[in-house]
Amino acid sequence: MTHDMLTLPSMWNLIISTLVFFIAVWYIRRYLDEQEIPKGMTRGLLVFVIAYLLAWGAGELADWADETIEGSPTTEQTQNDLQQLLKATEQTQP
Repeated sequence: MTHDMLTLPSMWNLIISTLVFFIAVWYIRRYLDEQEIPKGMTRGLLVFVIAYLLAWGAGELADWADETIEGSPTTEQTQNDLQQLLKATEQTQP
C-alpha cells in the first residue's frame, strides 16, 4: 500500500473524522467534568489532542476501508480524472 503524505483525504475521511472529533470532545469534557478536573489551558489542550488523535485514526480507518472495498485509484485513473476536470473547466471559461 503506497500512501502519499500529500494526497487529499477522501470525502468519507473528512465527514467521519469531523463527526468523531466533535463527539470525542463532548465525551472527554464530560468525563473530565465528572472527575472534577478544573478547566484551564492544560485541560483544553488535552481534550484537543485526544480528540484530534481519535479523529485522525477514524479518518485513516475510513480511507483504509474505502481502499479495501473499491481499490486504490491508479495513476492512470487519476490522470484521466484530471484531464476530464481540465476539459470541463475550459468549457465553462468564456
